[in-house]
Amino acid sequence: MSARAGYPTIAVPAGIQDSGRPFGITFAGMAFSEPTLIRLAYAYEQRTKHRRKPVL
Repeated sequence: MSARAGYPTIAVPAGIQDSGRPFGITFAGMAFSEPTLIRLAYAYEQRTKHRRKPVL
């Protein structure tokens, strides 16, 4: 909804469901807050380590 309104959003991995499917979390900010959103998303990813390499 916020992206459609023109506000920046960024989505990052948030974990794996019991069924094995990944899910994510979306951070949204005010206009022109992209640098802050990128810092928050990066810090969240580094702290939680939810990103997993896909099995192909």
